[in-house]
Amino acid sequence: MVLEQQGVGHGASGRNGGFCEATLTHGLANGLRHFPAEIEELERLGKENFRGLVAFVAEHAIACDLEQTALLEVATTVAQAAELQEDLAVRRQRGEAVTWLDRDQVQDHLRSPILHGGLRTTGGSALVDPARLARGLSRVATEWGAEIFEQTPVERIIGGGSRIELPTPAGTVRARRVVLATNAYSGRLLRRLRRHFVPVYDYVLVSEPLTPAQRERVGWARREGVADRGNHFHYFRLTADDRILWGGYDAVYHYGGRVGPAFDHRPETYRRLERQFRTMFPQLQDLRFSHRWGGPIASTTRFTCAFGSAFGGRLVYALGYTGLGVVATRFAARVLGDRLLDPASPVLRLQFVRRSPVPFPPEPLRTAALALVQGAMTRADRRGRRGVLLSTLDRLGIGFDS
Repeated sequence: MVLEQQGVGHGASGRNGGFCEATLTHGLANGLRHFPAEIEELERLGKENFRGLVAFVAEHAIACDLEQTALLEVATTVAQAAELQEDLAVRRQRGEAVTWLDRDQVQDHLRSPILHGGLRTTGGSALVDPARLARGLSRVATEWGAEIFEQTPVERIIGGGSRIELPTPAGTVRARRVVLATNAYSGRLLRRLRRHFVPVYDYVLVSEPLTPAQRERVGWARREGVADRGNHFHYFRLTADDRILWGGYDAVYHYGGRVGPAFDHRPETYRRLERQFRTMFPQLQDLRFSHRWGGPIASTTRFTCAFGSAFGGRLVYALGYTGLGVVATRFAARVLGDRLLDPASPVLRLQFVRRSPVPFPPEPLRTAALALVQGAMTRADRRGRRGVLLSTLDRLGIGFDS
């Protein structure tokens, strides 16, 4: 039984940018920083998990515009280009199919006057329509016997006895085993989870379909998913009908970790994103944006998801995918299923699963700390170097970006 507060795909499951990556650790560098002894196994599991998602979509004919593409990470400054070149050797040593593109070569993939170079990575990545994927997964779950109750918010969680009680406006569900899969909304039902993540709001613009002339101006013939190297970074992609989705940069935190419909739109950020888009693609001044939206992303201090349990192990949870949940949530479901049904599973012995991230401080220190880090990120992007604060956080294994 699935209890869904709104409709299937209403939250991050349907509103994300649709980037699918094989990594479980938010990239190789982050995985090496936090789990060096397990990185080979985590890389293997990530690739296996990605292939499993692609195969599942094909097997069950889920019409979600899944398109296996390369990923392109681009530099908009000379300093960012140098950082990407430093990454190149490490990633090649680990067997990644990654290619350096200099300033002239990157224009062959994506025409923008502000690009200084980029890394192009093939294998283990795709683009997808996330809302259609969520609806397709719900269809398969229903065919397999699951009952999905939409517009059925859980009001609270009550432990005690042999079952957990989940009161809803339609009645109370009593269950022996419960999975809490609410990510950035998790703090409402289990307050103690708030220390493990921060919900930060991310926003996107989606353009009208490109005309043939506009498409020719921008290039993008290989249809890569793209992100720039900045701390305040943008991610952008083509949709199946040749619209451009352009998002990122701002990561807006509201005091106390508040989330809700009141924060789903932010005109100030929409205006900023449009100005930045015109800087990236001045040749598309005539392109208009027809859609825009936002929503909360749950981020942990180590940029990877956190696993845990409550009520004597009868409730399990995973949260904190930090923007890469389309594929990582599939692996998290495996972990949570094993916790409830197969406690001898070797996956549960991984430090990646067992070790919790460093908690965030309580309020008001949390808001102050995030403001300091945001300021340091802005200065780092302007100056081209990390600075004392960000370098110290790097050494402590604590990260935060847009």
